[in-house]
Amino acid sequence: MSLGITLVSHVSDIANGLPKLLKQVAKDVSITTAGGTDDGRIGTSMQKIIKAFDDNSADEILAFYDLGSAKMNLEMAIEMSDKKIHIYDTAFIEGAYTAASLIQAGVNLNDIEKQLKPLTIKN
Repeated sequence: MSLGITLVSHVSDIANGLPKLLKQVAKDVSITTAGGTDDGRIGTSMQKIIKAFDDNSADEILAFYDLGSAKMNLEMAIEMSDKKIHIYDTAFIEGAYTAASLIQAGVNLNDIEKQLKPLTIKN
């Protein structure tokens, strides 16, 4: 089983820029992105999220998002995917960076989730 990451942001520049940072510590991890709406505005797109899931070569995906409405689209997109997908309510950059570095190091999902817990954003 392989683990990958999908990043969902309301801004395409953020979604597409964050992998540049993550690849510094996780060059072998499959990272896909979904940023902005289908017509290039600020927001999220369920279709872009589904494509990001499909384009990710991993069997299991850890999904990170920037704002609450992105989570709603993530939850709907999960229903359309055959992959096992986990959504994390963590600080976007810190959570994704932590997960990417731990996946690269071969850490198992249970231990990754333990390390993500302190980064959880309380609603």
